[in-house]
Amino acid sequence: MNKKLFLILTLFMTLALAACSSGATDDSKNDAEEKPASDTTVYESETGPVEVPADPQRVVVLSSYAGDLIKLGVPIVGVDSWSAGNPNFDEALKDAQVVSNEDIEKIIELEPDLIIGLNNIQNADKLEKIAPTVLFTYGKNDYLQQHIEIAKVVNKEKEATEWAEDFKKRAEDLGTRIKEKIGDDATVTVAENFEKQLYLFGDNWGRGTEILYQAMGLKMPKKVEDVALEPGYFAISQEVLGDYTGDYLILSLTKDQDTAFTDAEWFKKIPAVKNGNLIIADAKKAYFNDALTLDYQLDFFEQEFLGNE
Repeated sequence: MNKKLFLILTLFMTLALAACSSGATDDSKNDAEEKPASDTTVYESETGPVEVPADPQRVVVLSSYAGDLIKLGVPIVGVDSWSAGNPNFDEALKDAQVVSNEDIEKIIELEPDLIIGLNNIQNADKLEKIAPTVLFTYGKNDYLQQHIEIAKVVNKEKEATEWAEDFKKRAEDLGTRIKEKIGDDATVTVAENFEKQLYLFGDNWGRGTEILYQAMGLKMPKKVEDVALEPGYFAISQEVLGDYTGDYLILSLTKDQDTAFTDAEWFKKIPAVKNGNLIIADAKKAYFNDALTLDYQLDFFEQEFLGNE
């Protein structure tokens, strides 16, 4: 090959490489422009800012917030045993593993991109090393704001706010209709069986109490208010239930606990029971106050208090 031809070929190769380089640079620039500015966002938690995924796809929830995430359409890969036992969550949690804050190795294997729980759990420092971890104090937010806070963590605040506003209106409307039927002064007691005791509930401990007392404005018997309102719940022996029962009794039962007391004569003599004002609820469906459960409970109360009206 003569020297002149070699120089010409070298020039063509140089120009071709420069064009490819320029094209690659332009393509990279276009890719950068098309890619979202960030795939994370920052949630201002109780303990400070936490960088969390903008669209989490593998969430581990170690508390009573599974229903909030299900309502928001967020995938859950690990869940607490209480939530896993809720029949209303069965379909959404069919592929989720049951875990606790003690199951560090198991949680690592799930490769979560976000962990949500309560701030009183142990091993929080270890969980934070696995994935961004956001912990809440139970009761710090009211039951509707809590759903909105969960939504903020997963970048779905708008959807949650719209739901909360709609739910509040639906619950208030139902409360008005129920009070028109049972009277403004009618009282309602909420109780649950556990290990041969009964527990009375205030107005913020799940079991539909937030709806009955806060949203719908139904009244709690004074005796229940005195012992259960501030702590949230109060344990009593089964035989004294009648002393705390109002005009209506909502009894949250689970079949893996003792329910024989419902056949006892003392129970049948409670005025609310004798008058047909006993409402039996499935405890496993009613434990929590997440958005999914609240919707279920609202429908349940409408059917139980108003029937087909």
